[in-house]
Amino acid sequence: TILGETHEEEDEILPRKDYESLDYDRCINDPYLEVLEGMDNKKAQRYEAVKWVLVFAIGVCTGLVGLFVDFFVRLFTQLKFRVVQSSVEECSEKGCLALSLLELLGFNLTFVFLASLLVLIQPVAAGSGIPEIKCYLNGVKVPGVVRLRTVVCKALGVLFGVAGGLFVGKEGPMIHSGAVVGAGLPQFQSISLRKIQFNFPYFRSDRDKRDFVSAGAAAGVAAAFGAPIGGTLFSLEEGSSFWNQGLTWKVLFCSMAATFTLNFFRSGIQFGSWGSFQLPGLLNFGEFKCSESDKKCHLWTAVDLGFFILMGIVGGLLGATFNCLNKRLARYRMRNVHPKPKLVRVLESLLVSLTTTVVVFVASMVLGECRQMSSTGHSGNNTLSLQDMSEDINASIKTFFCPNETYNDMATLFFNPQESAILQLFHQDGTFSPVTLSLFFLLYFLLSCWTYGISVPSGLFVPSLLCGAAFGRLVANLLKSYIGLDHIYSGTFALIGAAAFLGGVVRMTISLTVILIESTNEITYGLPIMVTLMVAKWTGDFFNKGIYDIHVNLRGVPLLEWETEVEMDKLRASDIMEPNLTYVYPHTRIQSLVSILRTTVHHAFPVVTENRGNEREFMKGNQLISNNIKFKKSSILTRAGEQRKRSQSMKSYPSSELRNMCDEHIATEEPPEKEDLLQQMLERRYTPYPNLYPDQSPSEEWTMEERFRPLTFHGLILRSQLVTLLDRGVCYSESQSSASQPRLSHAEMSEDYPRYPDIHDLDLTLLNPRMIVDVTPYMNPSPFTVSPNTHVSQVFNLFRTMGLRHLPVVNAVGEIVGIITRHNLTHEFLQARLRQHYQTI
Repeated sequence: TILGETHEEEDEILPRKDYESLDYDRCINDPYLEVLEGMDNKKAQRYEAVKWVLVFAIGVCTGLVGLFVDFFVRLFTQLKFRVVQSSVEECSEKGCLALSLLELLGFNLTFVFLASLLVLIQPVAAGSGIPEIKCYLNGVKVPGVVRLRTVVCKALGVLFGVAGGLFVGKEGPMIHSGAVVGAGLPQFQSISLRKIQFNFPYFRSDRDKRDFVSAGAAAGVAAAFGAPIGGTLFSLEEGSSFWNQGLTWKVLFCSMAATFTLNFFRSGIQFGSWGSFQLPGLLNFGEFKCSESDKKCHLWTAVDLGFFILMGIVGGLLGATFNCLNKRLARYRMRNVHPKPKLVRVLESLLVSLTTTVVVFVASMVLGECRQMSSTGHSGNNTLSLQDMSEDINASIKTFFCPNETYNDMATLFFNPQESAILQLFHQDGTFSPVTLSLFFLLYFLLSCWTYGISVPSGLFVPSLLCGAAFGRLVANLLKSYIGLDHIYSGTFALIGAAAFLGGVVRMTISLTVILIESTNEITYGLPIMVTLMVAKWTGDFFNKGIYDIHVNLRGVPLLEWETEVEMDKLRASDIMEPNLTYVYPHTRIQSLVSILRTTVHHAFPVVTENRGNEREFMKGNQLISNNIKFKKSSILTRAGEQRKRSQSMKSYPSSELRNMCDEHIATEEPPEKEDLLQQMLERRYTPYPNLYPDQSPSEEWTMEERFRPLTFHGLILRSQLVTLLDRGVCYSESQSSASQPRLSHAEMSEDYPRYPDIHDLDLTLLNPRMIVDVTPYMNPSPFTVSPNTHVSQVFNLFRTMGLRHLPVVNAVGEIVGIITRHNLTHEFLQARLRQHYQTI
């Protein structure tokens, strides 16, 4: 179990949470070797083909999830706006606007209340889910993040949240939904549907599951934006810490399947033209094209590039401000809202919905301006790739309280779905006043910042794009009106503003560039978008991290960065390792295994034998061994207490079978305080060391000194494997040879994946504590190891690129002197050790 800690003093009061690391570095022989053993080439090819079929199925299912969410969001939103608009038009003459406001509140509060209830059922469904999936792909398992119940609550919750008028998007949760589909579909089993089980023992390992989750997350991006290449790059850049070449094609294929599935059904349902593929994603930016009547217009010029850089700087500043405010709100919620009853979270969501609804209604009725409709002001059929999309833009104009041939510009932005408002800002020319754009940006900025983090499923992509588009459109209006740059195309500046603000918030570069290019279908925008995103990221990084990294840190998740700082190379592996080890022998009694498992929370244990023969030479030439033995000497007395606690925790065993192995020696062999026990250990002679490998178990007649020897390293074994061996009774008696112990196949060992039995749930009365377990067939005999003198940067790169979970530190003579886990490589831990290093210089 890893405890994440934040490095700022004010974060220390936040609640800490335990997170389990994923077992990417398996401590059992590769299951593919067993699966493929005895297969001919045709069977092996069929086995690989199953992966491609599953990847395709993940893409199709993700596209169908997106279709379901989009269909009902459109249905509920259109129903709500139709009722409210007709009520407003009637009340504008009769003077009953309060009734219209109450109708709108009734719709929004009901939808938001349902979304909050779904989050109470599955709390991990709150938010966008991108921080959780990023943690999962980085190697940290957040409880419940990829369960079937999570995707159901996520899809329904975001549906109600968007329909309820909150400033949230459905594109971010699509990434989480796709990841859940990728995690669950290849398993052919679910905890929520226990009765539905298939005999499909393949792909039941954390490494395979992570690959499918990567494909599902990419499919979610592809379905959200119609950007399969951008989805692949997103999974590579922001998601997976560990990547291989064979995974790239599968992820891209999955993204393509999701895009075309969603495109096929949306186009057929909306236009009645099945197979036409006219709507590539949930969010479509349309085609950017100057009007044929405007000869001076250009999409962008070299002069505009300078303005784009400035917009990138401003976008980075705005994004840093957004992240700072949201971080403070998240801290406040963690201190004052989350510890209280769950009903308080629902009330907070309702309060946000109430405030948002009132602000939107009042701003549209009071702050909007009546703008003149112009035949050239609309984008026309040449501006969008679809005539129907152009008609949707013109149909989305709202005429609240405005005379004929005019419309309310503020109501046009607020009383439309967010996707329609984005299209208005991208493709309507000269129809929004600077005052309206400024007020809209300010209100949307504050309300979306307040909304992100409440207990509803909520995405951040679309609110950021809409907020940034208003900023970019405002810049274009000012340049046209006050500087006289008539060649400016307002849609381009709106797009660049959206990219600048979104980049300043999420700090994505390559993947976001490709996503925006694919969404616009305009390759000439590649350079402006890339430059803007880079500048926005550099500017924002000067002040704080991206919004997803901030929420990861607030949760205390030990997320590994891409690389360490240069000054960290002043540290060695011996400086950051954990020297106090809990280990098992190759042949260990059930009594010892149960006591170790019930009194520790480690997920893996070194398999060792104690080396007595060369102890004097080790002590002379290896300071690390000396320190390790000194630690053991100083902790001998406390070990007896530890064993006593272990015995007390095993209530199912008769007390006669739990005699303390240390207690019987403490009374007779405890040396005087002034006597050097370490020297006694070196000078005293003993009988030849018992042979622990492979046929004998540790002797209970050893003296206390014999229990604390340098440890020869043989391999690693997982907690889940030890518990499985105990659960299935894999052991042998002292009177038998270890060859008589039953052997379990990989399929049998992974049958309970991913919910292995817990040691506290086992019926210990069925176990004979005197029996012996041979763990050597199930351990990983050749895990990655490092020398104590290895630089931290080398340790970090090995750990991250190989997807490790445990990294033993082994010296030149095969002695394990420590172990490195994810917690030992977090930024906060390395900073603390570096400070200690400077203090000792």
